[in-house]
Order: sequence, then structure tokens, then C-alpha cells
Amino acid sequence: MKTGYSLLKSPFLLLFFSLLTTISYSQGKPTTSDFWKRVQLGGGLGLGFGNNSFNASVSPSAIYRISNEFGMGMGLNLNYAKFNNAKLLAYGGSFLTFYNPIPVLQFSAELEQLRVNTRIELDGRNSENAYWSPALFTGIGYSMPNVTLGVRYNLLHDDQKSIYANALMPFIRVYF
Repeated sequence: MKTGYSLLKSPFLLLFFSLLTTISYSQGKPTTSDFWKRVQLGGGLGLGFGNNSFNASVSPSAIYRISNEFGMGMGLNLNYAKFNNAKLLAYGGSFLTFYNPIPVLQFSAELEQLRVNTRIELDGRNSENAYWSPALFTGIGYSMPNVTLGVRYNLLHDDQKSIYANALMPFIRVYF
């Protein structure tokens, strides 16, 4: 008559000790997230003066570096312009993606949606208009560690509604 148990003959005990060993081993080394090490904050500032005109823009953004080659993020946009009797205020957000096939070359895509409010003073009366202005930019740039210089093209440019004078625009991106 046998009175002892064999661990090899009892599948439940073998499974229990295997799981216990795995859990104990996995809790031995604490893991630290590198999420915040991959986040970069930055964006752009703009200021322009001309003959009876003024414009300013603030565009903060944050990107997450998925790898050395890929990054994606979000941004906010605020633009103000005054030209003669016209005033423009545009605000909104954007989604950004970056691809660096080599460290010095960056391809980018950005989907931007702005709410545009215009006010024009004509002969003592005001004409006001509010509308949404989408933009889809594709770009290419020369990339340095924290700065990228390049050009982007708005595939959805509309001469009548876009706040940008031209579909092709230079850019400077700075991230820390």
C-alpha cells in the first residue's frame, strides 16, 4: 500500500508549482516604463509684420517616439492675423506622424482641423464668418537631434478658405 504522492504523477501539483515558480520569478525584477523617455515636447512659434498687417501663431505639440524611425503625436494651433480692416482668429488641433528612414531625413504627415473666425469692417458695418478649415500636410525635412528644417505641402489647400497663403510652406520643428 502506497501512502505518498509523487509530484510527477499529480498533474495539478506539478501545474501549481510551475505557476508559482513563474510568478515568483517574474516579480523578482521590477519593470520600469520608458514612456516618458520617448515623449518629446515642442512645436512652433510664428510672428509676422507687414504694411498695415500683423500675424502671430503658437503651435505646441507632443510626439511619442515609437522607435528611432517612427513618431506620432498631437498638437494645438492658435493663429491671429490682422490685415487692414480684416481680423482672423483660427484655433484647432492636429495629428502628426514622422518617419526617419535615416537620421538626417524626415518624412511627415499632419492632419489639421482649424475653426476659423473672420471679421471684416466695411463702410461702418461688420461682416463676420466662421467655418472649419481642414489641412492635410505632407512634408520632407532635414533632421538634426532636436530641430527639423523642411517644406510641407497642403493637399487640401483651398484659396478661398485656407488661412495659409500658399499650399507649399517652409517649416521649422523644435522638440526637446
